[in-house]
Amino acid sequence: MALKHTLMIGLTVISVASCRREAAPTPPTAKGPDPLSITHWTDRTELFAEYPSLVVGQTSRFAIHLTTLDPFKAVTEGAVDVQLNDGTGQVQSFSANAPSRPGIFGVDVKPARAGKFDLSITLRGKSMTDMHNVGAVDVYNDAAAAATAAAAMPASQIETLSFLKEQQWALDFGTAVVQQQPLRATIRIPGELVPAPGGEADVSAPFDGRLASVVSHPPGTTVTAGQELARIQPPPGAPADLPQLERGRTQTASALEAATRDRERSERLVAAGAAPQRRLDEARAAEAQAAAAVTAAEAQLGQFNASRSADAGGTSGLFVIRAPISGVIVARSAATGINVSAGTALFHLVDPTSIQVVGHIPEGQVARAKSVSGAQIEVPGAESMRPAGKLLSLGRVLDPRSRTLPISFATGNGTLGVPVGQSVFLHLLLDQTAPAPVVPSSAIVDDAGRPIVFVQVEGEAFERRPVTLGTREGELVQVISGVKPGEHIVTKGAYLVRLASLSASVPAHGHVH
Repeated sequence: MALKHTLMIGLTVISVASCRREAAPTPPTAKGPDPLSITHWTDRTELFAEYPSLVVGQTSRFAIHLTTLDPFKAVTEGAVDVQLNDGTGQVQSFSANAPSRPGIFGVDVKPARAGKFDLSITLRGKSMTDMHNVGAVDVYNDAAAAATAAAAMPASQIETLSFLKEQQWALDFGTAVVQQQPLRATIRIPGELVPAPGGEADVSAPFDGRLASVVSHPPGTTVTAGQELARIQPPPGAPADLPQLERGRTQTASALEAATRDRERSERLVAAGAAPQRRLDEARAAEAQAAAAVTAAEAQLGQFNASRSADAGGTSGLFVIRAPISGVIVARSAATGINVSAGTALFHLVDPTSIQVVGHIPEGQVARAKSVSGAQIEVPGAESMRPAGKLLSLGRVLDPRSRTLPISFATGNGTLGVPVGQSVFLHLLLDQTAPAPVVPSSAIVDDAGRPIVFVQVEGEAFERRPVTLGTREGELVQVISGVKPGEHIVTKGAYLVRLASLSASVPAHGHVH
């Protein structure tokens, strides 16, 4: 409420101060007819001019307000030409070489002939030249004829509110033209960003052992595939195992010697014809098995000795654990010196650049969702929505608890730049609607629960217009009723216009230039 009052007071101060600056001390005169006004747009500028009726031989002061549309700011340099063209090649020109104040040019127009003329107002500046062909205006023979014509003009039946150019220029303000185009119907559903398949991995202990060393990276650190994360030492054999290992090696060595002697004897017997060839083949097979047993026994004894040397500070017998994927360390339980069991999760890695967005379609919208052709991601707090990417899958089995159907899209996180696990909204794009007026969502203001927009009737006059909304696609909203294509609406600062409309102290009308 404090912010609302502050804004309203600020708007009032701008308006009152502006009018005081423009007002010149003049003797009181009888009130004449209201000045005429012009509002005209090109692709680059907006023209708003106020002037008294044009009378032959009399000077009419044009108060010309010029605004650049992108950004919506006052024109601060250049000259302005006002021309009256009678269509026969005779042109009356009047000009001002610079603005009297930012955005406002004062031009004295003194017509030499009566009749109907085409009025044009041209801005000539260093960075821009822009012409406004306003249309036909009347020049009267005398003041009485001008007053009669002014009295005959019908009064506007539209109730408007005033929001002066000085207010518009000082605030974050902007307007746009209502366009007519088709939109695609959408379904807004909750969703979340999850790692893509292969973009998430647990790094576990391959066997029971002790972590001899672990990298000091905390959660949130980025690692690359193949980077060393830890070294694990297998459990050392018990001291009582050494005699058994040595005895086993001696027994296998003795068995190998016996098998070798038997193979040599079999060779001699076969050579003498005293034994069949099969006897020699069996002896050779027995010798090979004995040799393999010796190799295994020596390996067991070597592993035991290696583990004992690792306990003494060496690196023999240590196994290196490496990152299987590139990504970010999400969680870690590994610490140097602790004993772990096989399968214990030491690190959890996630690749934040490879993600999917998974949405949950309510049961009542499942039938409509069959025609989904794409989606947009709405990130809470972000100003605009992002494309969701390629449709990956649409589920066929409802979740029995939430009564929703999953749908997933592939997306890259390079431009999205949000954390994995972020809750978002998905706008599922369906079939196109028929062409209709559309406005940016920023133009819509909630007024006591009813959506309204502010239509710019003139440069400083706005109409509060209730609207009925339809399909929404991205930042555009379809308006079923309330506005027409070609009308100008406030797209930036609409809420400030509403605050100004609630303040009785804001002037109802304008300027003395």
